[in-house]
Amino acid sequence: MPSLAEEELFLPSTPGKFKDKSHSMHRQFHRCFASTSTMFLWALFLIALTATYLSFQSFVDSGSKYFSTAWGGIHWEKQVRTSAEIHRHNGFSVLVTGAAGFVGSHVSLALKKRGDGVVGLDNFNNYYDPSLKKARKNLLSEQNIFIVEGDVNDARMLAKLFEIVQFTHVMHLAAQAGVRYAMENPQSYVHSNIAGLVTLLEACKNADRQPAIVWASSSSVYGLNEKVPFSESDRTDRPASLYAATKKAGEEITHTYNHIYGLSITGLRFFTVYGPWGRPDMAYFSFTRNILNGKPITVYRGKNHVDLARDFTYIDDIVKGCVGSLDTAKKSTGSGGKKRGPAQYRIFNLGNTSPVTVPMMVNMLEKHLKVKAKKNVIEMPGNGDVPYTHANISSARRELGYKPTTDLQTGLKKFVRWYLSYYGYNPGKSVK
Repeated sequence: MPSLAEEELFLPSTPGKFKDKSHSMHRQFHRCFASTSTMFLWALFLIALTATYLSFQSFVDSGSKYFSTAWGGIHWEKQVRTSAEIHRHNGFSVLVTGAAGFVGSHVSLALKKRGDGVVGLDNFNNYYDPSLKKARKNLLSEQNIFIVEGDVNDARMLAKLFEIVQFTHVMHLAAQAGVRYAMENPQSYVHSNIAGLVTLLEACKNADRQPAIVWASSSSVYGLNEKVPFSESDRTDRPASLYAATKKAGEEITHTYNHIYGLSITGLRFFTVYGPWGRPDMAYFSFTRNILNGKPITVYRGKNHVDLARDFTYIDDIVKGCVGSLDTAKKSTGSGGKKRGPAQYRIFNLGNTSPVTVPMMVNMLEKHLKVKAKKNVIEMPGNGDVPYTHANISSARRELGYKPTTDLQTGLKKFVRWYLSYYGYNPGKSVK
């Protein structure tokens, strides 16, 4: 037992009060600990808040590349339904991908004009000046064609579109174009031309009523073939560029979906499409801009000083081939991903059948622009270009009623008229 002296150490100095020093020390410790814990919790909260913001910002930044525009909602769905309304007997409801593009905008207008329902889809990327795509979009809006701003790789968005509208047809024209750009950004070709195609085909095969599909392949698939004119039965296993390889892959992929799921599919091999509202990266377009700006143009030559030649095809003729393909496409045979029988599978060349050399094309531009070009003639580098293209269109003529009617001289005259109207031109002033 403790002694009296030891007990006195624990007695209060004032009767009735007992100062437990150990309790006071515990209380101070708790206060300190509580304060520290609060600060620690606040610090954790601020860190979490910052991390959440940065993660969200990263998601927005990365997502804006492909899925920049929000979709969905009552108003959005109403716009889709209204745009898809059919205004002719036995008309189509068509989803047009790449609708703000060169071919896509022309095809959309042609379908709407005859009374078909049209819903567009485009991601408005910056491969070339997006303002030109926005101007095309305005043209379509004036005709009550709604363009969904989104990426063809967005499976949820595609599923929603097919839920809102039972599309009878899909006109798939969205793609990363350009032979030379593939050397700078190969991933964009895989993303758009392969992954995007598969995402779209998945949406189509899962639809309760599978649509018939018409899509844009390319004359580039003929690659290093030297036999001309190019026919659909010719070999296409030697691509000269990544762009060509992705289009060839697309043909194999579409064949697979046709075989397994009963999708009706028509592939169109376009040959050098040109005309009003065209792509600024195309030679005839960039030549026009540089000639008017007094800048030299680069004209490539093939081996042994042979001039390059292209089967230039005017946009109106291409549109006729696209519409003819839709009109003659048979129904898909599957539903909800299950095939009920063999389905139609076709591939057609859409060209003009009259190749013209690049120097001859430049001479025509000089005539219509009334300006002489400054030319740098150099050997063609190994960038994926081919020296010569020439389409055999006998199959398209027979099965689609396809018959091109616009020669290059006439087509370029129409293009120059549009170009000067759209961009304007004053001698001595730079043209965009």
